[in-house]
Amino acid sequence: MDRFENMNAFVRVVETGSISAAADRMDVAKSVVSRRLKELEEHLGVELFHRTTRQMNLTDSGRAFYQQSVRILADVLEAEHATSQFHGRLKGHLKVAVPLSFGLMHLGAAIPTFLQTHPDIEFDLDFNDRQVDLLAEGFDLAIRIANLPDSSLIARRLAPIQAVMCASPAYLERMGTPQAPEELIRHRCLVYNLVSHSDNWNVYGTTGELIKTRIIPYLKASNGEFLRDAAVDGLGIVLLPTFIVYREIQRGALIPILTGYHYAQLAAYAIYPQTRHLSQRVRAFVDFLSQRFEGMPYWDACLNQ
Repeated sequence: MDRFENMNAFVRVVETGSISAAADRMDVAKSVVSRRLKELEEHLGVELFHRTTRQMNLTDSGRAFYQQSVRILADVLEAEHATSQFHGRLKGHLKVAVPLSFGLMHLGAAIPTFLQTHPDIEFDLDFNDRQVDLLAEGFDLAIRIANLPDSSLIARRLAPIQAVMCASPAYLERMGTPQAPEELIRHRCLVYNLVSHSDNWNVYGTTGELIKTRIIPYLKASNGEFLRDAAVDGLGIVLLPTFIVYREIQRGALIPILTGYHYAQLAAYAIYPQTRHLSQRVRAFVDFLSQRFEGMPYWDACLNQ
């Protein structure tokens, strides 16, 4: 039994969703993949899949083995590259989870620049605001906008993130400009709904005191760009990171309000599990992002206009 080949076949079945698709990707007969899976399960003494006539779902044992297998295969590939003609040239896959708005607005332009230096890297990008399970879903790293709590993950801070409350000139002319957080209860608020307690906005005074401000959401959405555009259209007041709204503020489509107050201090982080060493691919990409986003708060210049 070739454990490496059997492990590789298992990973390909998980990634493609079926034995036949895995066989096509590996350019081998379907019977070969089936035999390798059978040998692997017999060797391990467990079932790796729940099999039905239509699909194959991982068992708990299969899910745990998949996580380890992906890392082992990646490490083997990296070891081969480090001692082959590709020495000094990065090659392989990078699976990265990225917040939707931040990824589209600021990572989309970064990836081509990185690939100019490392053309053999193959990216698998998941643009989604949900908090993924890096280990369970096989991600190499994730970019998160957060006040990062303690966890089993290793994080590298890439850039500070500020928030700003703003509305369109038309809305403020029609509804008036609030002068204190307590006045927001009388306004139409456009709310990001992937946070807890979306009926409150935490505002901090000049001395740092927390003012838990009750609002009545007029419109909720799970995407910051949608909420920004709704604010530009005059639908209400929005509280968003400056990297989403700075262009609209610079051109006057949105006006910052309650500028004497502050909001939770967040940052963009690159995170990855501490259970695996940092591969050369991940290290190079994180270093690249850190350098690219260093001093990036040009988007915060809009607050000082």
